[in-house]
Amino acid sequence: MAGNKKPEDDETQPTDTLSGVQAKVALAALKRDKTQAELAQQFDVHPNQITDWKKQMQERVAEVFETGQTSAEPLVDVKALHAKIGQLTLENDLLESALGKAGLPSVKRRWIASTHCR
Repeated sequence: MAGNKKPEDDETQPTDTLSGVQAKVALAALKRDKTQAELAQQFDVHPNQITDWKKQMQERVAEVFETGQTSAEPLVDVKALHAKIGQLTLENDLLESALGKAGLPSVKRRWIASTHCR
């Protein structure tokens, strides 16, 4: 039934990202429904590229099912960064206060004076 065909079922449908295209081609290669030459012609890529993407998918497919790993995990420790920002803010405030008590202009005032009094 051609009327029940979804747009995402159409293999010629454009994909938004390169990784999406790579995944689609690699999955098609893993299905082995078509030869690499047919896939290369269908997706307009070189057969060697299909081999590379297929190999990458086979090597990394286990990562999808690893527990404890999510793509939403930040690459940096946000709590540690917030703590460092708080520490540096306190240090700046303390130094600003100490300069004021010593009768010296603050770094901000010296910078503003040096940039606006020319």
